[in-house]
Amino acid sequence: MDWGTELWDQFEVIERHTQWGLDLLDKYVKFVKERTEVEQSYAKQLRSLVKKYLPKRSTKDDPESKFSQQQSFMQVLQELNDFAGQRELVAENLTMQVCLELAKYSQDIKQERKMHFQEGRRAQQQLENGLKQLENSKRKFERDCREAEKAAQTAERLDQDINATKADVEKAKQQAHVRSHMAEESKNEYAAQLQRFNRDQAHFYFTEMPQIFDKLQDMDERRTARLGASYGLLSETELQVMPIIGKCLEGMKVAAAAVDPKNDSQVLIGLHKSGFTRPGDVEFEDFSQPMTRAPSDSSLGLPPDGRPDPRGPVRNRPKRWPFGKKNKLPPPPLSPLGGPPPSAYANGPPSPRFGRDPLALLSEISKSVKPRIASFRSLRSRGTVATEDFSHLPPEQRRKKLKQQLEERGRELQKEIDQREALKKMKDVYEKTPQMGDPASLEPRISETLGNIERLKLEIQKYETWLAEAENRVPGNRSDSLGRQGRPPEPPSGAPPDTNNCSSDKESPEAPPSDEGTDTSIYTEFEEDFEEEPAFPIGHCVAIYQFEGSSEGTISMDEGEDLCLMEEDKGDGWTRVRRKQGGEGYVPTSYLRVTPS
Repeated sequence: MDWGTELWDQFEVIERHTQWGLDLLDKYVKFVKERTEVEQSYAKQLRSLVKKYLPKRSTKDDPESKFSQQQSFMQVLQELNDFAGQRELVAENLTMQVCLELAKYSQDIKQERKMHFQEGRRAQQQLENGLKQLENSKRKFERDCREAEKAAQTAERLDQDINATKADVEKAKQQAHVRSHMAEESKNEYAAQLQRFNRDQAHFYFTEMPQIFDKLQDMDERRTARLGASYGLLSETELQVMPIIGKCLEGMKVAAAAVDPKNDSQVLIGLHKSGFTRPGDVEFEDFSQPMTRAPSDSSLGLPPDGRPDPRGPVRNRPKRWPFGKKNKLPPPPLSPLGGPPPSAYANGPPSPRFGRDPLALLSEISKSVKPRIASFRSLRSRGTVATEDFSHLPPEQRRKKLKQQLEERGRELQKEIDQREALKKMKDVYEKTPQMGDPASLEPRISETLGNIERLKLEIQKYETWLAEAENRVPGNRSDSLGRQGRPPEPPSGAPPDTNNCSSDKESPEAPPSDEGTDTSIYTEFEEDFEEEPAFPIGHCVAIYQFEGSSEGTISMDEGEDLCLMEEDKGDGWTRVRRKQGGEGYVPTSYLRVTPS
């Protein structure tokens, strides 16, 4: 069954149906286009969501990336990002295979439909023109027949009239003959026109229009098949990405199963284990004994001979890291070629108690705000100064960082060695085969790799020295420093230190102390705010770099100078020393080679 046979008289119906089919095709193209916009918007929102929750820092610099829960979350985000990529792929495939192809096909089929209906309307117009000609010939034949009949009746009436002349009769008969001849010609023309119209009409209804209708039917069926196939592309496009989407979802399940609580606990231990020993018991401090009053206003607790009693109430508080830190500012950056810049001591480190008039010092303290030592929280709020040897970190973390640096330097060294070997082999090839290249052109690169190798070896030696120091350091000593500056590589040590002066100071407790130590046991009322310092050396040290003590509380020293150690580094990067020529103050710990007694 076809349209040309069954719908031979439904030209308008076929025209409306084919137009509706084209409108449906355009409607589907518009639907798919909006569907792709939805997919693109969905993918864009997913990518924005992933970007929002991705860490701002790189994985290498983020310690949280070592936890399995964080790694699993990153994997979930990555899988979701891949999922968004599949949604974008669906939108792209629908745009290319449906929207663009169907839009082009719709334009082509509209042109084809227009051509077929133009042929049909032209055939209809020709048939209508034939029908009009037939009607005209028919009316002419009818008119000529009436005229001929009327002329014949007139001629017969004149022939029977006795009063009519012979000329009138002859003229009427001649007119009747002409009219009869015209009627005969109109009859023949009408017959011919009728025969031609019937032939054209049969061709129109049985040949021409059925062919046009069949072409329209074929066009509409092809359009319908193409539209049905495009319907299937929606599901096929989804099915194409379903395996990858399934892998994304499976990856999310794997990430969920990869969360390891025990491992995360061990990672936390590895990241933050300090290596310090636990603090011991706090000693009982007896405040029930009354403070010893000075016999005069000028002595303020000094013995009659004017010298401080070395057995005075010196309280050595044990370090309780991280709760017992003194609020000393981190030292400024130091240079082996000179002292710290003046701007670095804008506030300056806390000044130790040097030799001053006790009354003046007591008056100054009484007028100022009570100088309480800040808590560890306030110390941490100031931030720590990162150092090259990682001495600002706790012992365990310092060892880990130093080992990490050693591994990195080792990999770099091996890379440079391999590159140098490759360049040397290339140079040998160039020397044996000069046409391949100039051996001299490789010399700068070989020299560069050699320099890099020497530099890396020195860095490895430096880090190995620091690692050995970190592994041999007693916990609770200088390894808990929070304000330590990086220690430069130690040059060869100078002359052996002369310990006679230090020894003589230890063996002569009756010798007058220096001016800087006269305030050892003066202010027992301020023991909560100031920590008493020992008045006698506890060892000796050698200055390995020159230092210009330009701020209050510091002291200058020359490279290679022997000094008496008065107080060890308490974690702030400064050590109190005494010069043999006199004078006592603080110097950077990293500028000393200390040998405790």
